[in-house]
Amino acid sequence: MPATPTSAMVAVAREALAAADPALARAHAQTPVFEWRMRTGGFEGLFHMIVDQQVSVASAAATWVRVVAGLDGEVTPEKVLATEIETLRGFGLSIQKATYGHEIARAQADGRIDFDHLERLPDEEAIARLVAIKGVGRWTAETFLILCEGRQDVFPAGDIALQEAMRWADRSPVRPREKDAWARAEMWRPHRSMAAHLLWGWYEAVKRGEVALEEDAIA
Repeated sequence: MPATPTSAMVAVAREALAAADPALARAHAQTPVFEWRMRTGGFEGLFHMIVDQQVSVASAAATWVRVVAGLDGEVTPEKVLATEIETLRGFGLSIQKATYGHEIARAQADGRIDFDHLERLPDEEAIARLVAIKGVGRWTAETFLILCEGRQDVFPAGDIALQEAMRWADRSPVRPREKDAWARAEMWRPHRSMAAHLLWGWYEAVKRGEVALEEDAIA
């Protein structure tokens, strides 16, 4: 089972990022203390991430409750494969998400993915194994490694919220493209996952109205 980075590790990483980058120092100063976001890992964690995508937080949570109940609390590859696509759709999934659930389950059943072994692979190799599964894109793979495995140096540069927070941090008139966000994050090694957490936290605090940005950061 992956270990969740501790509060002390989060604090140290935040301080290191603030010292290394003035743009992140501003985000650090405006973002309250938080814990590392950790979710259930393995097959269940990846399937859950697929279910959550492209819908509101409330809608995703309600759908997942129905999925878990519909599977009798057994969110396993075997149980999902034994459940017809149409039955999964009856739990609130789109046909695409139901199909992807089967694809992930089949990948584990066939030995194309082994989540216990995945934890021991280097980041890029783990990402490659994940994106080889139909329905799993790079953003999903990177976010899975951060939130479900607690990996500390992964940066999902395609994340729109991160790109927008980076725009604010750098007082840029335009949001960085994925490749530019990836390049910008290089200086945050070996704490890129913590940088993502910090930018997510800052973004959410601004959206909730808890933090006011300077005018030149939101133009």
